[in-house]
Amino acid sequence: MSENDALDRLHRRLDRIEALLEPSAEPGEGRPAWRQPTEGEERWAVTLAILVAVALQLVLPDRLTLDPHWLLPALELTLLVALAALNPHRRFDRTSYVLRGLSLSLAAAVSLANAWSAVKLVRELLLGIGAEGALGLLTTAGAVWLTNVIAFALWYWEWDRGGPVARSLGTKDYPDFLFPQMGQAEIAPPEWKPYFGDYLYVAFTNATAFSPTDTMPLTTWAKLLMMIQTSVSLITVLLVVARAVGILR
Repeated sequence: MSENDALDRLHRRLDRIEALLEPSAEPGEGRPAWRQPTEGEERWAVTLAILVAVALQLVLPDRLTLDPHWLLPALELTLLVALAALNPHRRFDRTSYVLRGLSLSLAAAVSLANAWSAVKLVRELLLGIGAEGALGLLTTAGAVWLTNVIAFALWYWEWDRGGPVARSLGTKDYPDFLFPQMGQAEIAPPEWKPYFGDYLYVAFTNATAFSPTDTMPLTTWAKLLMMIQTSVSLITVLLVVARAVGILR
């Protein structure tokens, strides 16, 4: 072995020893803000959205809802109160199988109620039944469409990286939705992370553009949910517009 080879081997060994002696990085160091443990999200935005969905369901005509008319809205309010009682803090800062199950059940109840109304509305439009005028039809369809946006926003918010509590704990490394702020740190504050309003925006733009806009779905389930939402929105809008035009003529 030459003298130069011996020196190279010695330098490599010294480099390895130096690396071992260096202090390890702090937890979360070098990770983007949305992957680091942060304070839990405040609950007021999602609570307000659920109350709006309940109000929209209550103003729908009885023929478009499950009997009795108040059943599913009452169930949603009961689940909302139960979640607040089990976690009375203003932030989502604790989780359990019970809390997770109740939270998903609430999203499912909102979705079920609106799916029933959407199916009944589409049936009426296809069969040409219903005595509503153009304004009444647009109001009813608008309530179903907006509730659909809220319902899918809840699903996006509940499932992306395990839900709001899991996101605040930073337990999942890979996102289900890629927001612009995740790829370009200079366009947002260093502490930025997605909240319910961001998922509501995703649901709204997907329902109006019939495709993703600035936020991209990355996982299979996210793509399937967006595809289902787009299909429901597209069918509802096309049928309502066609029926409204026919009534106005």
